[in-house]
Amino acid sequence: MPSEFALIDAIARRAAARADVVLGIGDDAAILAMPEGRQLVVAMDTLNAGVHFPDDTAPADIGWKALAVNLSDLAAMGAQPAWCTLSLSLPDSDAGWVDGFLNGFLALAALHDVALVGGDTTRGPLSVCVTAHGFVAPDGALRRDGARVGDDVWVTGALGDAAGALVQWRSGGDRDPALRARLERPAPRVAAGLALAPLANAAIDVSDGLLADLGHICAASGVGAQVELDALPKSPALAAAFDHVRRRALQCSGGDDYELCFTAARRHREALLAIVGNGDLEMTRIGRIVPGSGVVAFDGDGNPWQPPQRGFDHFAG
Repeated sequence: MPSEFALIDAIARRAAARADVVLGIGDDAAILAMPEGRQLVVAMDTLNAGVHFPDDTAPADIGWKALAVNLSDLAAMGAQPAWCTLSLSLPDSDAGWVDGFLNGFLALAALHDVALVGGDTTRGPLSVCVTAHGFVAPDGALRRDGARVGDDVWVTGALGDAAGALVQWRSGGDRDPALRARLERPAPRVAAGLALAPLANAAIDVSDGLLADLGHICAASGVGAQVELDALPKSPALAAAFDHVRRRALQCSGGDDYELCFTAARRHREALLAIVGNGDLEMTRIGRIVPGSGVVAFDGDGNPWQPPQRGFDHFAG
């Protein structure tokens, strides 16, 4: 088996460069040149086997997702991705596994012009930690604390697909390839985040569940939110795989879709729909920001509805 340093050399050989990387992989730390007139946005996420991805997930899909969840955080801030670091905990120094992992990781990095500039390797249970760096104009970042009473609440894409794939995996039954693709290779909404930055008042990525994540916006902004369940966007695959009761719970509290949930003033509706018209990403208005606190979801008859759980919590019971 290759040594730790042989693995690092193999990773370094495949890492792409950017002009603003003064010194990348191979020293004690990277040296990076910040563009003038920009602020640095930093996000970090860890993915553990059996928690964030099924044990039989292909290495390339793990690599893709490890970077995707971090780029999703940058997208929620309206940031332009630039650099990342990678920390790998591996049960053994499997060069073939690392090569496959890099196939997915670097494919997504290339799509968003992200340079891998450093990291760490260690022996232990399979775990991946990525730190991503991006740029925003001064005071131009989207935050959770900007929602205002009267704002519309929107989401990108569709909700519940990744959670549906997890249900199918845990049940040991048939797995819909469209749902599984959404779990294993989420698409970070970087372009949407950049386009939304001048229009939205607050944003968050949907990683732990719509109601839980929208609740974070409400708590940070000191407001409440109302969500119309019948307005929640769903994919054909999710609609075919689950009845409306189960589907509703997956859409509201499943998480792992890495879509963006954001709020914006009503006067921006046409501008937001124009963004949709310029690409293939859907945006759906699902509710409104109201005085008070917390998130209340309403069914088609106007009755409040509660999911079995509001979202994912690593340390819940």
